[in-house]
Amino acid sequence: MAEALKTFITQSTECPVCLSTFTDPKILSCSHTFCKTCLDNLLECQGNCQIRCPVCRAVTQVQNQDVGKLQVNLALKSLIEDMEGHPQICTNCKSNDKPHAVVYCQDCCKYLCTSCLNKHSQWEGFIDHEVIAMSEISSGKVSVRRYRKCRKHPKEDEDYFCSTCRRFTCFRCGMMEYKDDGHQVVEGAVYEDKHMKSIKDLKSKVDKKQACFQKYIEFIDEQRKSVDNAKKQCTGDINKAYDDAVRQLTEKRESLLREVKETTEGAEKELESMKTTAKKYINQLTTMAEMVTNKTKIPFDMDTLAAHDTLCEELREVFDQKDPDYEQPKKSGIKGKTVNFERNAGVDELGLGKIVNVVERNIALSTNKIFDEKDVSLYTNNIVNVKNVALPAKNIMDAMVSTPDGRMAVRCSTGGISILSPDGKLQQTVLKDVKIRGVGFLSDGRCVVMDISHNITLYTPEYTQLNVMFKTLSEEEGWIANLTIDGDDLIYVSYWGASKIHVFQASDGQAVREIPCNGYEPRQITSYHGSLIISSRYTIRLIDKQGVKQYKLTEPGSLLYAAVSQWNTILIAKVKHGECLVSIDEYTNELRHIRNLVNDYKIEKSVIFCYYLQQYRSGEIAFCTSDRLYIFRLK
Repeated sequence: MAEALKTFITQSTECPVCLSTFTDPKILSCSHTFCKTCLDNLLECQGNCQIRCPVCRAVTQVQNQDVGKLQVNLALKSLIEDMEGHPQICTNCKSNDKPHAVVYCQDCCKYLCTSCLNKHSQWEGFIDHEVIAMSEISSGKVSVRRYRKCRKHPKEDEDYFCSTCRRFTCFRCGMMEYKDDGHQVVEGAVYEDKHMKSIKDLKSKVDKKQACFQKYIEFIDEQRKSVDNAKKQCTGDINKAYDDAVRQLTEKRESLLREVKETTEGAEKELESMKTTAKKYINQLTTMAEMVTNKTKIPFDMDTLAAHDTLCEELREVFDQKDPDYEQPKKSGIKGKTVNFERNAGVDELGLGKIVNVVERNIALSTNKIFDEKDVSLYTNNIVNVKNVALPAKNIMDAMVSTPDGRMAVRCSTGGISILSPDGKLQQTVLKDVKIRGVGFLSDGRCVVMDISHNITLYTPEYTQLNVMFKTLSEEEGWIANLTIDGDDLIYVSYWGASKIHVFQASDGQAVREIPCNGYEPRQITSYHGSLIISSRYTIRLIDKQGVKQYKLTEPGSLLYAAVSQWNTILIAKVKHGECLVSIDEYTNELRHIRNLVNDYKIEKSVIFCYYLQQYRSGEIAFCTSDRLYIFRLK
């Protein structure tokens, strides 16, 4: 009985997972106990701050994924510590005073002392038994093969296995009791062989899966290495290009500074010469006046009187000279101070720009009038040439936007988007079957299209439709709509009739917020560095993205249309529809005038009030009517 109790206690101190004596035993919420290390491994595999019990499948929540916070099985821990403090005794000796065991026989299932081991070695039938030293058992190198005793028949080993009950049983239970209930009972050795084969197969599959994922990791490392190499190569190329550009720009800067100096040096010398002459005249007047007026007495003798009269006459001659001529220094000053630096228009073009003498250019175009600084800005003509391009259809063009590759997309309300190059050539027509009212492009090249029913659809850069829909106001609810896209890929849709703007994310079909347009119609909207430019007939408004007005510009009698320039300023087209004239001016971000670019250019009569303004990446300004595209190339 004592031997059976000891065997039961030994079996009860084994972890069901690692099959070894418990180390730091922890209790799950289902009351089953496992080693802390085994629970750590289970948590790592299962994740989500919970552990599924390997015995009963109940789930235990683990606070902060820390198994150490689970309750300790103090009774079991104390029992194990107590057993570790008492060495294993021989289970074969019959005397009450049993010596310590030195080996364990796996076949006899007994611990043997030195004396019993000697006898065991001499038994002919036991010579092939597997005997292991206690030192190997205590170190954990070898596991003890246990033979469990049946609870109903304590003298019988549980050397059979019931597949139905999933438990070991003794011969009497298996053959006499379980068989009658239709249970599947096999020898324990057969089950163990089958089980070990299953484990071996599973281990083989695990090894293959590990090898598969190891190859995957190696492939990832190769890709990362290639990406890193590409990054290093690209970084080196950029740094080299930067160094070359800095060198070229430095040389260009020095050249331009020399040109400025040479251009202004003549005017400076002329002005300095005029200044020297004027000072010399002042000194001459002062000296002669002192000689004449500083006499304390009037001369009476003939020689003195003659000298005095001569000095007075010479002073009168000097004094009678004409007053200074302001026109000459004015000419020299304008010639020097209006030397102008114009930056390159193309953003991809390396170089700073060129020096332009505005006065000389304007004098050649005028009637030799002397200009002041206001006159210079009024008479500047910046146009090199204009292309007048007939669009593919008449009176149906109703939107225009720059494409990601630097071309211009003009949309057609009867169907399609026409893509035109900076020289006005039609290069491509896409989405011919879509009746389009608005178009824009996201930062990744995807195209955002709004049709005449205000349905918004996303397309790939190759114009393949994507399955993303947006909930907008219908034409009956909002009347005519327009759209723009900002730098954060937010889509803004304005409604004339509803006087509001809906804001959408490119990944979601519901408006994330609404911007009110109190007291005006948002006919055209343009994103501008955290703000919105609103065009509504004769007025341009700059508002923030909550609808608060920041700046306002009104030109009675002229229809106003805005665009963002490549210099991050604001371009505004002023259209006199009845006279078929268009002017284009540049403004600051506070709608303060900078300069006139196009002045009263005659355009062909447009049937409908529909105009759009954009700038090509290469610098040309595109102005679109309902059926024509005007491309202004500036100096």
